[in-house]
Amino acid sequence: MIEFKILIVEDEPLIAEDIAFVLKKNDYHVSGIAYYEEDAYVELEKNPDMVLLDINLNGIQSGIRIAEIINEKYQLPFIYLTSYSDKYTIEKAKHTEPSGYLVKPFSDAGLYSAIEIALFNHAQKIKQKFPELSLSIINKHLQQPISDREFELLNLIYNGKTNQQIADTMFISVNTVKKHINHIYLKIESTSRTQTMNRLRELMKK
Repeated sequence: MIEFKILIVEDEPLIAEDIAFVLKKNDYHVSGIAYYEEDAYVELEKNPDMVLLDINLNGIQSGIRIAEIINEKYQLPFIYLTSYSDKYTIEKAKHTEPSGYLVKPFSDAGLYSAIEIALFNHAQKIKQKFPELSLSIINKHLQQPISDREFELLNLIYNGKTNQQIADTMFISVNTVKKHINHIYLKIESTSRTQTMNRLRELMKK
């Protein structure tokens, strides 16, 4: 799956469906919808690229617990969605280092902006250890080498660019971007953008 995949963790079905509609309208792929904490852990195993996470699930702040698991096991960007903006809730939430915090009700434009900023900020966070990618180091560990053109695109992914932004930068169509990404995924043994970022870190460490 080449699309940017987002998991929705939200206990109110109507809100979850509204969010899914907005995401699809903006060319994001909804990897799944989880209404309960246990469902969220199952969906996380499907390798989403980002999580939209309700803090209060069925009356308890289990979203905080899910966030801790995301940080510990998956290293995914996540955005809190909540009806609460009180000091106590924000204090608990900020210690999990979310990529964003949206108070309900939020606008379509607000959700889109939060996702784009979260994607960029997460990419910058990963880049802190390895500011620059090296094509020679990466290719040294691959059976099929990354081409110069693919490496150009890979750097844009590494910098948190969306498919459309990559297409605009490289003066190619979004479909061509997706084809290039598919080839890159096969070469570095990845199935998602987040896995790609983590895989690049691993290759640069070797």
